[in-house]
Amino acid sequence: MDKPVYTLEFEKPLRELDAQLDQLRQETLESGAPPSPETAAKLASLERRKESAQREIYGHLTAWQRVQIARHPKRPYALDYVSLICEGFQELHGDRQFGDDRALVGGTAYFNGDAVMVVAQHKGRETKEKIARNFGMPQPEGYRKALRLFRLAEKFGLPVLTFIDTPGAYPGIESESRHVSEAIATNLREMAGLRVPTISVIVGEGGSGGALGIGVTDRVLIFENSYYSVISPEGCAAILWKDAAAAPKAAEALKLTAGELEKLGVVDEVISEPQGGAHHDPVQTAATLRYALQKHLNDLRPLAVSQLLDARYERYRRLGVYEETAAGLA
Repeated sequence: MDKPVYTLEFEKPLRELDAQLDQLRQETLESGAPPSPETAAKLASLERRKESAQREIYGHLTAWQRVQIARHPKRPYALDYVSLICEGFQELHGDRQFGDDRALVGGTAYFNGDAVMVVAQHKGRETKEKIARNFGMPQPEGYRKALRLFRLAEKFGLPVLTFIDTPGAYPGIESESRHVSEAIATNLREMAGLRVPTISVIVGEGGSGGALGIGVTDRVLIFENSYYSVISPEGCAAILWKDAAAAPKAAEALKLTAGELEKLGVVDEVISEPQGGAHHDPVQTAATLRYALQKHLNDLRPLAVSQLLDARYERYRRLGVYEETAAGLA
């Protein structure tokens, strides 16, 4: 028996049309006769209604709906993309200080025939794996492992590809006692000065400093239905409106969608997804990602180290807007 399809609230009209289509097709098959003109006309009408509903729903997604797609349990995760676009991935473990954080995975691989260093946040698919990977929330040792791999990549001249997908760094007592904020801050500083090309891709959730800890790169790419934000919509709603139910309002205010981020210059390219999200066609989505990564690597590889560092510095200096006024004139 097939498992039920996971359906988001705003997709329910589509699932209802799918159910009607499936029932009508099943009845036709069981009859053993070709569909009557009336049945054929009804099938065609339902197909048109479904296509129209898809265009209406997916063509006008709200920020909150995109957040829901970014969290879809069937959405491809970081290691799914690594297996689809890279060859010979060799995972490297441990931070050489405390332990091995399975929420953050890294190692060497070949991308289109060239050696690269891959660093990825991975949530896990089933319950057992989710727990083992701490639901994709890295702890300090995860960020220190990432830093070890960044330095290894720099030593051997390997471009760095990072895959971001986390609701945020783990905020537990153990994580705080091992200085998670310091580990992230160190990564921000060290990534700014890496002497190799670096590209990050936001494949799902890009939550706060947990995402930024592997995201200070030459180019930042984001999937169409991913988000990147200083705080989750629920967290923002709880602070500003004292009610987590105001998350949809917070999502709009945070300007966290791919389109808004591109306008603000936070990301360099939005990678398109199949209608309804990457989980509808992971192979095609991965092919689109492969093309985008190769294009940006082709731009970055010819640059001298000094050019690379200067461009990276200027990229992050351009972010944000502020005004200065003379004292007493404000």
